[in-house]
Amino acid sequence: MNSSNAKNALKTYGKVSTHSGAAYASPHRLILMLVDGALDKISNAKGHMSRGDIKEKGNFISWAISIVGGLRASLDFEKGGEIAANLEALYDYMERTLVLANVENSIEKLDEISALLNTIKDAWMQIADTAVAPTADVPATALSDDDSPGITDKV
Repeated sequence: MNSSNAKNALKTYGKVSTHSGAAYASPHRLILMLVDGALDKISNAKGHMSRGDIKEKGNFISWAISIVGGLRASLDFEKGGEIAANLEALYDYMERTLVLANVENSIEKLDEISALLNTIKDAWMQIADTAVAPTADVPATALSDDDSPGITDKV
């Protein structure tokens, strides 16, 4: 198998693995998968930016913008209230900053958005931990991933 075929096989495996994981993921897990995907696309964009590959840099930044748009679309304003509104403003800022990063070839702007996404990821991981941790008052079978504010299963 030549290196081109190996790369294509790995890409295909990654797509199947991601699609399989998404099919059975809770809303919390889907959000984490989207954040991880955006972080991965930004990382790839930085590599292409460093190498001067403008086309691929733009493709990966566009992909990251699309993922952030998916995060934005998943907000549930009825359940999430102020938190959802704040996340919407943050996702809007991220999308605009990613566009600027692309136009300005700014690794610093990509790093800023990566840091923001990592902060969101850390918060979601804590929410997921508390949402599924059994308590003395509530049996583990009664807990649901759907009890978190600000997300919906529209993802």
